Amino acid sequence: MKQQTTVLALCYGATCASAFTFISTGNNQRQSSSKSQLSMGLFDGVKDAFSAPPNDIDSERETPIDRWMGWSAKGAEAEAKKGIDPGMPGGFIDAMDTVNYVKVALQKPMGIVFEENDEKMGGIYAVELKEGGNAHTEGSVKPGDQLVAVNGMKVSGMAFDDALGAIIATETESTDLLFFRGPANQLYGKTGASEEWLNEFIAGKVEA
Repeated sequence: MKQQTTVLALCYGATCASAFTFISTGNNQRQSSSKSQLSMGLFDGVKDAFSAPPNDIDSERETPIDRWMGWSAKGAEAEAKKGIDPGMPGGFIDAMDTVNYVKVALQKPMGIVFEENDEKMGGIYAVELKEGGNAHTEGSVKPGDQLVAVNGMKVSGMAFDDALGAIIATETESTDLLFFRGPANQLYGKTGASEEWLNEFIAGKVEA
């Protein structure tokens, strides 16, 4: 069996283009060509792997590389469920503007699934509307809406059990709910509504 001949040429002059020269003859050229094709095939597979978007990346595990490659997490639906407006990434939503609030009167069972915000913020938001339920049929409430008040009582910032308990405790034929349409950090963060403004708004003292 012929062996590949390798000639090592050391370069001393500045004009030398390469420090190494490889010389292959006979069957080795065909083997080299075959190996090159195999190598290119492997790289093509890697390229295809990186080009194809992965399925259902969890939004909490999404990385900058995912966004750079155009691989979305679970899309707008996942972001909406977190109370984040997917149409305004990082955008400001004024929590002291009445246009960003939704008032609705619903009978029980409402068909709203609530979830708790991060414990640093507190409060709850609508994560899902049951199809055919009163909220779904009425159409005003959307996934991601932050619950602010129940029958005129402020529940924003409350723990999950306390906020949900306010709805359960109502005995009126229909229950008045007030929601903020925006992410939790826009309601409870540094740019959120002041307690004074929110109390006056819930009491009906703020003009629309």
